[in-house]
Amino acid sequence: MTLSPEGLRAAVITVSDRSARGERPDAHGPIIVAALETAGFEVTPMLVADGEMSVESAVRGAIATGARVIITTGGTGVAPRDLTPEGTRPVIAKDLPGIPEQIRARGAHAAPAAALSRGLAGITAGPTPSFLVNLPGSRGGVDDGLAVVLPLLPHLMLQLDGGDH
Repeated sequence: MTLSPEGLRAAVITVSDRSARGERPDAHGPIIVAALETAGFEVTPMLVADGEMSVESAVRGAIATGARVIITTGGTGVAPRDLTPEGTRPVIAKDLPGIPEQIRARGAHAAPAAALSRGLAGITAGPTPSFLVNLPGSRGGVDDGLAVVLPLLPHLMLQLDGGDH
């Protein structure tokens, strides 16, 4: 038995100083939004500047509005302003380390720098838990992340809602 995501809410948070300042369009968030909408989710896109507090605030805001799936893109590298994992860490109650491991492994074949991504994945606390994953801020990283995450979502959501294995 699988759960259809139809009617479930999702949030896509693009983390980028330049996009938040209007200096360049968000190139990756819309790709994730389209993929989630195709899968049946109601999606709210968000755009925030890099930084631990801006990311944490956006994630908590998405949870507060009922998002069951939260995908960030950007800010997972090693640059000084890449603090997306630090902003999501306080919100994760249960780690799912296999997901970012698979995303990095998938990407490292084509782009060895994919191994530098520090993205996290996990489940948030609360009476209605959400799934949260950090994707890189590159087209390849987004494609790799969606290839890993999308097939897992029906089973993952079923389990979060108390379904059987």
